[in-house]
Amino acid sequence: MKMEFTLCFVSREAIKEDDDGLLESNVAEIVARAKRKRAALKATGAIQLGMMRHLYVIVDASECMFLQDLKPTRFLCVLKLLEMFVHEFFDLNPISQLGILTTKMKRSEQVTALAGNQKKHIEALQQMKDTPCDGEPSLQNSLERAMNGLKNMPAHSSREVLVLFGSLTTCDPGDIQKTIKSLKENNIRVSIIGLAAEVRICREIAKRTGGTYNVLLDDHHLKELILNQVQPPAVAGSMEASLVKMGFPGGKPSSNDGASDSAADHAPAYCLCHIENETSCLMGNNSGYNCPQCGSRYCELPVECKQCGLTLVSAPHLARSYHHLFPIKPFIERAKVPETTYCFACAKPFDESDLNVYECETCNQIVCLDCDLFIREILHTCPGCASDPITAQMKTN
Repeated sequence: MKMEFTLCFVSREAIKEDDDGLLESNVAEIVARAKRKRAALKATGAIQLGMMRHLYVIVDASECMFLQDLKPTRFLCVLKLLEMFVHEFFDLNPISQLGILTTKMKRSEQVTALAGNQKKHIEALQQMKDTPCDGEPSLQNSLERAMNGLKNMPAHSSREVLVLFGSLTTCDPGDIQKTIKSLKENNIRVSIIGLAAEVRICREIAKRTGGTYNVLLDDHHLKELILNQVQPPAVAGSMEASLVKMGFPGGKPSSNDGASDSAADHAPAYCLCHIENETSCLMGNNSGYNCPQCGSRYCELPVECKQCGLTLVSAPHLARSYHHLFPIKPFIERAKVPETTYCFACAKPFDESDLNVYECETCNQIVCLDCDLFIREILHTCPGCASDPITAQMKTN
């Protein structure tokens, strides 16, 4: 067993006072520089993103996670941020699935299986707060377990692993290079966020599988790095295009004859989401969703039917994922001219801090930097194009 690591020291932003002895202008410049960096990273073209994602999150639960460089501890800070991540992940990727693994005592344990129920994952994360952190982590065991759950996923969906790694060492039972080779062969993308210093094998794993590797500066930077994983990765050129069978369940069960209608109206039923748990969900006839293929009852969507395997979604779920297939074109960055006085989207007058403006090449409307980021990250629709009937009709056709 060979363990290699290298230390990487990162200098923090130099905060300087202005002529009046204040820090506001310097802080505002740092914030503006971060926004411009985000805009530059996103202005790489209209890249097609994946609609369906299968992601395993691996959390380091070794003894190093009890350190207090992140408050109150590394482990509790990571769990709190992961709750936010799960909520944002399913908000942006409503028909995707997520699972959680931990690694400690040279082993890997499954906390939640791949599923699209965000409440289940958040409850599991909240219960993990009392979990003791012991021993050393094992990257190889964790990646092997995640790979076993992802390698049989359909080719039209992305297979991803996110590792939150706080240790400087990994205790593995075999050759991790073989594991990296298998990950690459199965098109599994591994991204790693380091909580301490740069580890050489982590960078190699991320580089060879097409993922990203970053080391945090502080808790705010950690939050940014985790939330950056919410955005779907670009679709690989080799990913096949195929039709996916989905079901749109109705709210009431179907009855075979009129005589059973009155009895079915008052018959409670257990949902298959919680039938294996001690606290089963007992629903009335007017609540829940029924699989259109086999009639099984579920209390929430999206979910994969346990009886027939059909993916059950609602129309809003597909609508919220549609923009990944046809992303908005990046706006053109231009120098501000005196004739441009206000932002078309928010109607805010431009001031001296707005050095550049952003123009839609379709409708030629000008927006500010904040609106440019908001349109691409949240709105996914140009307000100028949407407000013009002719342009909107052209985009529809």
